[in-house]
Amino acid sequence: MEAELRPGWRLPNGDHMAALHLSLAPGWKTYWRAPGDAGIPPMFDWKGSRNLRRIDVLWPTPTVFWQSGMRSVGYKHDLVLPLRITPDAGGPISLRTEMQLGLCNDVCLPHTLEINATLPSGGSTPDPMIASALASAPFTEREASVQGVRCSIRPIKDGIALTAEIDMPSAGGNEQTVIESGQPSVWSSEPRSERRGRTLVTESRLMHMEGKPFMLDRSKVRITVLGSDHAVDIRGCDS
Repeated sequence: MEAELRPGWRLPNGDHMAALHLSLAPGWKTYWRAPGDAGIPPMFDWKGSRNLRRIDVLWPTPTVFWQSGMRSVGYKHDLVLPLRITPDAGGPISLRTEMQLGLCNDVCLPHTLEINATLPSGGSTPDPMIASALASAPFTEREASVQGVRCSIRPIKDGIALTAEIDMPSAGGNEQTVIESGQPSVWSSEPRSERRGRTLVTESRLMHMEGKPFMLDRSKVRITVLGSDHAVDIRGCDS
């Protein structure tokens, strides 16, 4: 794997748009923020960076992979991962990044990536490669004409069963979903989904990784619908 930081450009509001660019060897893949049971979740450490107030990782739409009956979610070939950076003040940004990620072919290997770079304060011309990655992000609820998201929960032996009914046009093909609880310590099983007219129904089991009881804030639930035409990023349940 080869990696570089694309320096990007400074936005009118003072934020900076950059990107991590990972070039994977043929046959290898890496993972999305919610990688599935067979994947390794990526982790970022920005300690040591200077003039950095906030950084948002803007994930492009991933692909679903199946291996030995298990699902994972991620990327093959090149991954351009946009970073929207808010500095503490004007001037250059010194970015120190340690990223832990999984790389998989027939076997999965953990990998640590370190990149140090200085992002200049000047420059307003967008990088076409970063712009393309931004354009490939999932649709928002409004863009996808989502009309409502109803979430019901019931207790099960080891946690909570969540059923979401999403009123939206089809995203194309055999739609799959990824459900994130909004709590890093709560694991979500691979959802089962089916289309009922204009409603996509998806179900998942949520369990605390240490077997502890937990409360679920439905406004923090994040559901990503992955279809053959596009993906949709849904933030929170209406009820």
